[in-house]
Amino acid sequence: MVNRPMVPVAPIDRKAAARAAILQGAILPILLRLALPTMTVLIAQTAVNIAEAYYVGFLGTGALAGVALVFPVFMLMTTMSNGGLGSGVASSVSRALGAGRQGDADALVLHAIVLAVVFGAVFTIGTRIGGPPLYHALGGRGDALDSAIRYSNYLFAGAIAVWIVNLQASALRGSGNVKVPAMVTLVGALILIPTSPALIFGFGPIPAFGIGGAGIAFGLYYGGALIVLSRYMASGRAGLKLRLVPLEGRLFADILKVGFPAALSTVQLNLTVILVTGAVGVFGVKALAGYGIASRLDYVMIPILFGLSSAVLTMVGIAMGAGNVARAKRVAWVGSAVGVGLMEVIGILVALIPAGWIHLFSHDPDVFGPAQTYLQIVAPAYGLLGLGFVITFAAQGAGHVLWPFLGGTLRMLVAAGLGWLAVWYFGVGMMGIAIIVAASQAAYAGISLIAMASPTVWRAAVGPGGDAELS
Repeated sequence: MVNRPMVPVAPIDRKAAARAAILQGAILPILLRLALPTMTVLIAQTAVNIAEAYYVGFLGTGALAGVALVFPVFMLMTTMSNGGLGSGVASSVSRALGAGRQGDADALVLHAIVLAVVFGAVFTIGTRIGGPPLYHALGGRGDALDSAIRYSNYLFAGAIAVWIVNLQASALRGSGNVKVPAMVTLVGALILIPTSPALIFGFGPIPAFGIGGAGIAFGLYYGGALIVLSRYMASGRAGLKLRLVPLEGRLFADILKVGFPAALSTVQLNLTVILVTGAVGVFGVKALAGYGIASRLDYVMIPILFGLSSAVLTMVGIAMGAGNVARAKRVAWVGSAVGVGLMEVIGILVALIPAGWIHLFSHDPDVFGPAQTYLQIVAPAYGLLGLGFVITFAAQGAGHVLWPFLGGTLRMLVAAGLGWLAVWYFGVGMMGIAIIVAASQAAYAGISLIAMASPTVWRAAVGPGGDAELS
């Protein structure tokens, strides 16, 4: 018997295998595999927000209206950190990995955290100083205004932790690692569901903090998530390694060339809701509470679309980084079709049975009427929202943001601009505002489609240090 020397077998390069699958495998199964974990846990997180509103409803209509005043600002922070600057982080990481630049991908994590600290501090300080006059300008008075200020102060105290966690999760999603951020979010959602009412109403030795308890619970969750994700990414098991590296302007520029315009787009989205909220505030507290309930469902659609769209962004970014433009564009079309179909099914169901949503929060007929009117008109346009949203993320994955930004601008001008004109000069009610909001979704989708036909969007992505293209 001849003894043959053992020949070492190279370990399977899982990163290379995952990259090859994204570049060569069937698009829809891979897209769903990347999207479903994020979608599932974001839906769970949304369920927490719904439950929180349900709990607050027991504190009275004034508290519910206070939450409605703060909610657009809260969602501004969430969408700006996840879908705005977070898109810039995910796009940069995915394009770096697609081009085989692992060192840059790792370094981008620390750069993202630095940006998170800056933006988080802006939200904490900004809402503390500017929150009360903003909520007053939006129609907050008496108990509603007091509730809004108290809720806001507790909620945004932990803004830096929120930003760091969301940008870390964006970096992981950009690398194709969707399971870990999904699990962190899911566990947090399961903890928040009992913690929030305990802090709102009190439980045993825990005092009742009222509406502020919801904000405290939120901060505790993100503080824990920050510790877990930071330790995981520093361990090297994440596919991306968090470590101290020299800060480089080219890496900040690569994040911000996509992230900053994308963040402005989220500002547009939330400013639209804030301005429409102000227009509805003219009709009184009951109408404001009704609109808050109805528009909260609009925001429920965002996490669902975000899970799908972040997977599209990752696949498009890796394909563009590898120079496979045709593949990237096919991913964008497949993702758009899924987004339109999913959103339209939900929208039609809600339009047919609006009470199923509204009665989760209020049975007051003066609150129910405006909410029902809004949902029956706006919900059927959710498919248009899905189309524009997915295309926006696809273009961000390709490193281009101009056309999606213009689409968001037009949506804001139609919904907020025409909405205020309609209320103040033509005296329209909730039906008129709802029609205008639905029309703004159509405008957004139409402009976003131009990005799919733009030859400058669908060409090889520019790496860090190159000229940033916005077309």
